[in-house]
This record gives sequence, C-alpha cells and structure tokens, in this order.
Amino acid sequence: MKPQDLPEDLLLAFERQRSATASQRDVPWAVRARRLQRLQTLLHSHEAEIVQAIHADFGGRPATETELAEIWPSLEETKTALRHGQGWMKPRRAPVGKWFLPATAQVLPQPLGVVGVIVPWNYPLYLAIGPMAAALAAGNRVMVKMSELTPVFSALFQRLCEQAFSADEVCIVNGGPEVAAAFSALPFDHLLFTGSTPVGRKVMAAAAAHLTPVTLELGGKSPAVITPGYPLAHAVQRILAGKLINAGQTCIAPDYVLLPRAQMPAFVEAARAQARRSHPTGLADADYCSVIHPRHQARLVQALEEATARGTPAEVLFEGPARDDARHRLAPVLLLNPPADTEVMREEIFGPLLPLVPYDDLNEALAFINARPHPLALYWFDHDRARTDAALRQLPAGGVTVNDTLLHIAQHSLPFGGVGASGMGHYHGRWGFDTFSKLKPVFRQSRFNGMALFMPPYRPLMRRLLALMKRY
Repeated sequence: MKPQDLPEDLLLAFERQRSATASQRDVPWAVRARRLQRLQTLLHSHEAEIVQAIHADFGGRPATETELAEIWPSLEETKTALRHGQGWMKPRRAPVGKWFLPATAQVLPQPLGVVGVIVPWNYPLYLAIGPMAAALAAGNRVMVKMSELTPVFSALFQRLCEQAFSADEVCIVNGGPEVAAAFSALPFDHLLFTGSTPVGRKVMAAAAAHLTPVTLELGGKSPAVITPGYPLAHAVQRILAGKLINAGQTCIAPDYVLLPRAQMPAFVEAARAQARRSHPTGLADADYCSVIHPRHQARLVQALEEATARGTPAEVLFEGPARDDARHRLAPVLLLNPPADTEVMREEIFGPLLPLVPYDDLNEALAFINARPHPLALYWFDHDRARTDAALRQLPAGGVTVNDTLLHIAQHSLPFGGVGASGMGHYHGRWGFDTFSKLKPVFRQSRFNGMALFMPPYRPLMRRLLALMKRY
C-alpha cells in the first residue's frame, strides 16, 4: 500500500508521532517514567471497567481470569519497566580486542522512534500493555491497532489512553481488517504483531516495503508431552489448567498431548474428573469462558465434526450440554488419536478441543514434534532431569515450561517469542526494551594508538605485526 493510499487520519497520526520523535531524540528517564506511571495509573484506576468491557466482548469471561491473565501481568510489565528501565538505558561497557587497547567500547541503547503494535482479541489488554510498556521504557512513541473483535474494550482503551497521553505519545487505532492492513503499511521504526501465522505473513510483507523490522508473535501446534512414569494425575491437572483458561483461546495453550498409549483411558477419566471439579455446572459455570465470536464457535464445531466424521472418538468432559451456540460456548472435548490430516491436527485449535496422540516409544514423540512446524510453546512432563535436558536440546520451541503449562510467559527475566512458523523476535522485561531500542555500538579511540603503523605505504614492520596478530 502506497503512502497516498493510506487513510488520511492514520497518516496524520503517524506523522504527528514522527515529528515529535524528531524533536526529541534523546528521551530522558524522567519522561519515560512519567509515561509508564500514567499507564500504570490507567490500569489501577479503571480495572473494573476493563474487566466488564472484556466480559461484554466475550459474551462471558470470568472476572478472575481477566484479573489473573490480563490485569496482573500488565501491572507486572509496567512495574518491571519502572524498576529497571533507568538501568537498562545506561550505556553498556563492551570489551575491545587486545590489539586495539587502550581504546574503549560501549553499547548505547537509543529509542527507535515510532513503534507500531497490532493487538489480537484473545488477551486484548495484556497484549497491548506488554509491548507498550517495553516501547515506552525504551523512549519510543507508540501507535496501537486494537482488534475489531473486542469492540467494547477497544473503544474503552482508546478513550482511557486519550485521557492519559497526548496523541504524539500514544495513539490507539480502531477499525476492521482494512484499517489493520493500512496500519501495517505505515513506515514504523518497528512493528510488533501478535496473531495468526497467515495474517503474520501479510503483516511482514507490508512491513517489507519500508524495510520495517518486525516482531511476530504467532502460534501453532504447542505440544504437551507426558513421559513414561510421570504422575498422570498431576499432568492432567496442569494440562487442563493451561487448556481451559480463556476456553483454550491462548496462543501458548497446549494444543495436543503426546502420551504413552497405555495411559489413554486413564487420561480420559482423570481429565473428565478434573474438568468437572473445576467447572461443576459445565457450560453454565460463571468461571468458564465463552468463545469470542459465533464465527469462531462455528469454526471449532466444524473442526470437531470433521474429526468425529473421520472416526475419531470424542470425549466431552463436562456434564450436561456439550455446546451452546446462542451464547457461543463449547465444552472441552478430548479427541482420541485423530487422523493427521484433520483440521485439529493441521491447524492451531485456539479453543477447548484437545487431541490425544499416543506413542509406544518416547523417540516416536520426539520425531512427531520435529516433523512439524516449530511450536510457540512446549510442555514437557518428566522427573528425569537428564532425559528432560536431552529432549530440550532436540526439540525446537519458542518457549518451554517443564512439569506445568503457560508459566514461562510470566517470567520477565525470560524472553518471550516464537521460532520459525511460530514467530520471530522477543519481548518482555529487558528483552522488550532491547527489541524496541537500537543498541548502538560505539568505539572510542585512545589518543595514543598504533593505527598509523597500518596505513600506506605498508612497511616491513607492519607486515611483521600483521603476522604476529594472525598467530595470536
């Protein structure tokens, strides 16, 4: 999309931020800290409104899930940035080669400029605040495109940010796919997209026109592996916890389970018991989330029906109705060893369907994962440390939690991001600060140095020195 084809209001918003960036390249910590504090105050002051807006968009999302999976981690991102950001922005000492002493070197973090963030619908607050906090800590201006599938929250967030920030600091953009396409075509200094792999390809193609660097947080088929001898009850509990929060609409939710063939029946029984303990009234349970939109409900039902039509046994885990299309609610369903070419085994599920894939030898499980596109997350259940370490060296994944699910995303000391088809680039904590900074290398030559020896005309002494340098 050419600049003249972009919506005028979007282009004006971008030019406003770019002009402000040009007027203040060196953004002091005091300015960055005030912006982060305003973001934190926004969260504290409007928590109830945010929870209610997201509930309305989903047609039923537990308030506790929003507090746990969106409000709390968003506050953690801002707290971490406020606590450590001033240290992150300091010049970093770097060694110089011995032949260049007594010169010195350093890495100087510098704001990139205007950062674009495209937010998905599944965690619309956290996946906006996380990148925003990192970008603001790094001294940038930020434009954020919200999802059209969360219209109530997106409108609220736009209003709150307009009250807390000037338009040349933070700009929230709303609209449908055509606005998203125009947004991704702006010549940002960096663009972060969270969403599906097919859309990620389009975003990257649009960014390539301006050589805009991108961070893509995608998804894919994230496996959970239960090794022989691991306590099945614990594995089932933690896998279902990771799968059923937000009704499976989580980019790092366990997408399928690899387990010893003999444990399939026991897994089904344990999962049924666990699901009914967690949600005793099934689809009527206020602590169970709805599917975001009737279109996504229909997609999940179609995938389920395709698998069962191909002869896949399906085990509904709730008592009572298995679905409520009017309220777009779907009970969790285990699919027992579906064919590899069914949708539930080809595409990221993003819902409460969970295929179980049996193996007879653990090496089969490793080969199964390695034969597929790299997942965003891997969950490995094993008390054998040596076997675990060997598997982690063999299996590519964006991130790993051992003997649990999801929790690696909550560690701000760890980078979060995909690999291959599940994405590129990282953020969270200092990793996000570095993503949204130019880590500028600076070499400072000493007043007394020997560089004159290496300038033409090349003398015998220089040749002897070069021979010595090559040897040592």
